[in-house]
Amino acid sequence: MTNLALFDLDHTLIPTDSDHEWGRFMVKQGIVEAESFSAQNDRFFADYKAGVLDIHAYLVAMLTPLAKYSRAELRALHEQYMRESITPKIAQVALDLVRQHQDAGDLCCMVTATNAFITAPIAEAFGIETLIACEVETIDGHPESAFTGRPTGTPSYREGKIVRTEAWLTSLGKTWADFGRSYFYSDSHNDIPLLEKVTDPVATNPDDTLRAHAKARGWRILELFQLS
Repeated sequence: MTNLALFDLDHTLIPTDSDHEWGRFMVKQGIVEAESFSAQNDRFFADYKAGVLDIHAYLVAMLTPLAKYSRAELRALHEQYMRESITPKIAQVALDLVRQHQDAGDLCCMVTATNAFITAPIAEAFGIETLIACEVETIDGHPESAFTGRPTGTPSYREGKIVRTEAWLTSLGKTWADFGRSYFYSDSHNDIPLLEKVTDPVATNPDDTLRAHAKARGWRILELFQLS
């Protein structure tokens, strides 16, 4: 029987927050006003860590600047962002973790609350074909159309990760019961709802709240980047 392997991204597979780094990159490139946006970006990041993030407000703030650019311009910006902010932080130990599940024939998926514009190339860098992320609205619904600057659909955040994962499984004609074992790797207490759904939750580089919860529940704790 096939197993299911789900991976969070930020501070799980990479030792940074790709959304927060993108905000810093936009400031550096002059895409947004430096002082006010930096302060707002830091506030949202603090709210996320505290578990009180207004995900819709955050998505609007992060996505609105994208509407000023064509997809070709955004691709060029993202390639620079990857070179400067993400690729140097991708550790072999994280690539190996994903590859172990792939080599075992597990069905793999990245499930992240960061938007799909930022994370699609990162999932590709890890060789993960399926990405569940907060979706970005396009002007006419075509993938190559310019962005409106607004999110669309159910955000893959907290309980929304369960909703989106189950919708994806349904699209494959599957349920949780179709897998011998199901894994979810995450660092964040915000992901406790989805961690509770799988047979093998793995608190990966966990924050203090998740670490305490994992110890209380007897979950595996993986300090991934201490292995690199």
